[in-house]
Amino acid sequence: MADLNDLFAQIPVAEIASKLGADEGEVNNAIKTLVPALVGGVQQNVQADNIDSSNLESAVTAQGASGLLDGGVKVDDVDQKEGDQLVAHIFGGNDSGQVASALAGTGAGGGDLIKKLLPILTPIVLAYIGKQFAQKNAPAEPAAQASGGGLGDILGSILGGASGGGGGANNPLGSILGSVLGGGGGGQGNAIGEILGGLLGGKK
Repeated sequence: MADLNDLFAQIPVAEIASKLGADEGEVNNAIKTLVPALVGGVQQNVQADNIDSSNLESAVTAQGASGLLDGGVKVDDVDQKEGDQLVAHIFGGNDSGQVASALAGTGAGGGDLIKKLLPILTPIVLAYIGKQFAQKNAPAEPAAQASGGGLGDILGSILGGASGGGGGANNPLGSILGSVLGGGGGGQGNAIGEILGGLLGGKK
């Protein structure tokens, strides 16, 4: 089943920490906050009437077919330059540095660590979403179908898998997910939801 726990399992936390020269615990905590924010950002793009998400949907499809997840993710296989471009696709043209500055202090760790993680995590997250979407829609439908319920259903399933079901009440992601999904929830999660809204075009 497509859910956040399955997505987290695809991410080589120790290898990423080693490559960045960062504490594994700090990297793991940051990932637990950033991944739902990335999935939530994609979901808001797909569902918002005022955002053209066609380029992002094409990127999701392409990442899903890239083979990045096949046989386990190797950090050296992740194209971080492409990752930066994907971050901008998700967050309304804001680059990794701008997104990191916005998310610093929300439980994801310091801005410098977030800035390094975003271009690594984003291709992995989109590859996972794309792979789940391709499996659901085999035989493949035209890419245009991605904007309908299909991709939105996959995203809802991934996010819903952590906010509901067993252990949901004890899941520290609950407030973050509630906020990303528009349910408020206060505290840290609410802050991330507001940040996502701002990055996605809610800026004045």
